Amino acid sequence: HLSRVDRPPAPSRAVAACLPAQPATTMAAQLNALMRMSQGRGARALAAVAVGGFVLSRALYDVPGGHRAVIFSRFVGVKRSVVGEGTHLRVPWVEKPVLFSVRSKPTVIPTLTGSKDLQTVKITLRVLSRPVESELPTIYERLGTDYEQRVLTGLINEVLKTVVAQFNASQLITQRQLVSGLVKQRLVERAKEFYIVLDDVSIVDLGFSKEYERAIEAKKVAQQRAERAKIVVEQARQEKAGTIVKAKGEAEAARLFSDAIKANPNFLKLRRLEAAKEIAETLARGRNTAYLDPSVLLLDTDIERVKDERRR
Repeated sequence: HLSRVDRPPAPSRAVAACLPAQPATTMAAQLNALMRMSQGRGARALAAVAVGGFVLSRALYDVPGGHRAVIFSRFVGVKRSVVGEGTHLRVPWVEKPVLFSVRSKPTVIPTLTGSKDLQTVKITLRVLSRPVESELPTIYERLGTDYEQRVLTGLINEVLKTVVAQFNASQLITQRQLVSGLVKQRLVERAKEFYIVLDDVSIVDLGFSKEYERAIEAKKVAQQRAERAKIVVEQARQEKAGTIVKAKGEAEAARLFSDAIKANPNFLKLRRLEAAKEIAETLARGRNTAYLDPSVLLLDTDIERVKDERRR
């Protein structure tokens, strides 16, 4: 073996050109090297495209229908602008969109309070609420995304107890519309302080303690009995008045009948003839044939002859 010092120097380019051609194995190795270089460049391009797509996806965000977005920046905090519906750009890892629904949402809250006459009242209120869009950054700073739970529950309890305490238990039933109007008016005023709009406020349930409900039921039963007694008394009074009128009419009819007989003896014969006519018409309408004594049926109108036969 020759040492590094004893080795001959490498041939120059001119000398290498005069040398014979390299074998095929050396050319294949060079081709493989070129292919590896091209594959590395393609992989780097694909990696660059993937990174770019990831960054772009992080830079885009959507605001769905019925929502608004508030942008929180790591450098300046909550921005004062409100972003509407659609697809928007942001600075990845620096800006964060916070979505708020601006649709009216129902909230049902039951409350236990007391009336003016110290009766326990169970009342349930239903409200339709939504935030003021221009004040969403302030709502996010002061209350957060769960502002409804933080604000509405306390406001409703406060307003209901204040209004219900001004009415008796019976007034809460008879003046329910007035109570609902006062609750809505005061609740709307208080919600404005927190940038919340109330589209509707209604009392969906109103109840009392079991003792008071039993007392109301007993009162209703007593009133019904009293009304029934009044009706019975009035009926008796009407029947009495009717009996009196009927008796007076019969007495007057008897007096007129007596006066008519005294004034004209033939009036009695006329009445007997009318009675005989009615009996004859009744028998004529019947299907059966009957043979009866004319004197018994008042068909014999010869009064004098009847009297003579009875005397004999």
